[in-house]
Amino acid sequence: MGTNQSRPSDAAVNEKLIERLQALHMKDDRTMNEKDGFVVVGGEAPPKYTPSAKYHQDISAASVSKWEKELMEDPKNRLALAALSSNPANAVLSSRSAVIADTHNFNIKIPVEGSPITNQASSGRCWLFASTNVFRIAIMKKYKLSEFQLSQSYLFYWDKIEKANYFLESILDTKAEDIDSRIVQALMASPVGDGGQWDMVANLVQKYGLVPQSLYPDSFNAANSSTMDRLITTKLREDTVRLRSIASSNASPEATKAALAGEKEKMLREIHLILTLMLGPPPCSTEAFTWEYYDKDGNFCTVRTRPTAFAKELSDNRTIRALSGTDVHSLFSLVNDPRNPYNRLLSVKRLGNVWNGRPVTYVNVDMKTIKDACIAMLKRGMPVFFGSDVGKYSDSSKGIMDTDLFEYELGFNIKLGLSKAERLQTGESQMTHAMVLTAVHVVHGKPVRWRVENSWSDRVGDKGYFIMSDAWMDEFVYQAVVDPSVVSSTVKKVLEQKPKMLELWDPMGALA
Repeated sequence: MGTNQSRPSDAAVNEKLIERLQALHMKDDRTMNEKDGFVVVGGEAPPKYTPSAKYHQDISAASVSKWEKELMEDPKNRLALAALSSNPANAVLSSRSAVIADTHNFNIKIPVEGSPITNQASSGRCWLFASTNVFRIAIMKKYKLSEFQLSQSYLFYWDKIEKANYFLESILDTKAEDIDSRIVQALMASPVGDGGQWDMVANLVQKYGLVPQSLYPDSFNAANSSTMDRLITTKLREDTVRLRSIASSNASPEATKAALAGEKEKMLREIHLILTLMLGPPPCSTEAFTWEYYDKDGNFCTVRTRPTAFAKELSDNRTIRALSGTDVHSLFSLVNDPRNPYNRLLSVKRLGNVWNGRPVTYVNVDMKTIKDACIAMLKRGMPVFFGSDVGKYSDSSKGIMDTDLFEYELGFNIKLGLSKAERLQTGESQMTHAMVLTAVHVVHGKPVRWRVENSWSDRVGDKGYFIMSDAWMDEFVYQAVVDPSVVSSTVKKVLEQKPKMLELWDPMGALA
């Protein structure tokens, strides 16, 4: 007020800087100078940085000062400095056109999407949420439910104790290896991590069945698993030293075998104690439970069955008919790993949860095969479990996954050109998260965007649903779980091959 002129706030100045920088994004004549690796805007080439005539192993202060001087001579870089040093880079470089294009409009969509949107909270159980979000569609249709969740914690509990046993068996199986060998170190890196794969959940369902969430809801430590995981990991690493010591003793084979049996049982009982106290005692897989619920018409209903029998209902004739002929127990994994030959069966050494259970296997195919199979599943009304590298070119608050979402190349005047195979080879990318496809928009026979059901609550994205551009799918989706009937006979025959065994530390051994 008064005679003093008002000054714009720092936030307003920063906002104007962001607008000016983002205005550069609107130029249609942007090209890439492949030879020099620069983005060219408006036909104006970037300043030429003087190349060093002599190779240097170190960095000198004089060189850095020279680079900075040349950098700051360009007004675009001064503008970028003002914007990027005062704001989140993704906010400055976000593409408005990509956000506008990524809309929740689809011409192929499953008729029943699972409800409610689930929330894995502060845990790495995405694979259990994604798989049960697929399973629940069959149960919702069979029992005429408007909302339903299977207990993710029930599978979580049994996965932890099975992984502990798998780990101890693997330690005994590798007793001839040095403890600092790569394989033993890889085993000890994460003995009971929260992550998993489709074949691993198939093992759990076959052995322990399924229960409604209302009968075994999340405990605090199911939703916040880090302390429990650290405790069990520490105990199992201690157990490693003890088991290897017994196995390498000079006792007779009979005495060693007896000592290992007793010690291993004691170790598993300790893991069982930790799990039971932190997650709560789970329903017994072989004893009947009573489930009471209201169907979508408001009718009160009661079901009494065992967890294993409840899981088998997913394959009964009535359920399969309701799912247009899909038996969820027959689903298998397609993957896209361009490092390996297509139409080849892949597996990973020492990756699993149930000892002597179903191995983790992948049928390696091109992306067109994966997309065609996913579209066929969606047309049947079935959601699709898929694995991807969710952190790349994504905005969780907006619920967008799009390779055009952030203009890193323009903002920093650099070239980012790794192929999908090179990302896998260099550790730049791997499967990090499992979600579910529920819809796709197809134009002129080609998919444009996909609708994704996530498990990060309904507070992100579009009430829990994300948009994935088809280009993002090409680059960062690695796996889709489909019915054998939606692929060719050539692809189905790959399942009969002897798998190529990848090392445990291979990126395809990453657990979503």
